[in-house]
Amino acid sequence: MLTLYDNPFSPFTRKVRMVLEYKRVPYHSIDALALDCLPQLRAQSVRAEVPVLVDGDLTIVESADIVAYLEDLHPAPPVMPDTPQLRAKARHWQRIADRVLDPILHDISLWTWPTHRRTDGPPGGLVQAGQRDLGIVIDELETALGGDEYLCGSLSVADFAMFPHVPALKLVGVPLEADHHPRVVAWARRMSALDVVQRDLDGVRRAAARLGSGTSPYEGEKVVWRGDRIEWLLSNGFDVWWSTERASGRAVVPRSLGSARTGR
Repeated sequence: MLTLYDNPFSPFTRKVRMVLEYKRVPYHSIDALALDCLPQLRAQSVRAEVPVLVDGDLTIVESADIVAYLEDLHPAPPVMPDTPQLRAKARHWQRIADRVLDPILHDISLWTWPTHRRTDGPPGGLVQAGQRDLGIVIDELETALGGDEYLCGSLSVADFAMFPHVPALKLVGVPLEADHHPRVVAWARRMSALDVVQRDLDGVRRAAARLGSGTSPYEGEKVVWRGDRIEWLLSNGFDVWWSTERASGRAVVPRSLGSARTGR
């Protein structure tokens, strides 16, 4: 059986979980960001990031690579479209989700995380810069949907990659409104009605409820900053704040060397 080094809140692991369940592939899940499981995760990925998929003696990191492996291993039902043009579109939107949406939402939502209890506030202008850039992405999503039910016509990895970020939009002041983005709102409702998505959302809610009723199993102060998250922050002029976070010890940059295994 496949083993997924997982976390209920990670949009990358949520994408992989939905693909696994959509394809009806059995797997064993480990909440690898829980402090007592971190040594197992570090043995698989020097960056100690999720998801990581282990299939026998094969270890796969990076969520996009995991999805590609699952598509090769279990091609039906497919999560990649059947034409080169639509596959390119699916990869584009997966990349937008992983490398554009995630950095912005990560950087401006630290103060809303259920795993952290920060007593400070965001630096001036940070949330506003994120709201601006998120608005640009949502406008592009509205256009890309056109008259289709899903981003590439039929359900694909593009939808599974983008959807986990949608619930976070309201938390950072970018609610989806039918008057401005009717296609995106309809798409989000359509996604939410899918059994595989409902199970994912239920899992997130249960995990959040457990955090609210007991001691968190996760790191509660330090935050891991990947390159694209740092890049968005610095490109918007928050280098002084970033330097302060590094100096305080709250900001952690993952290692990239020391092992052939690296993950997202």
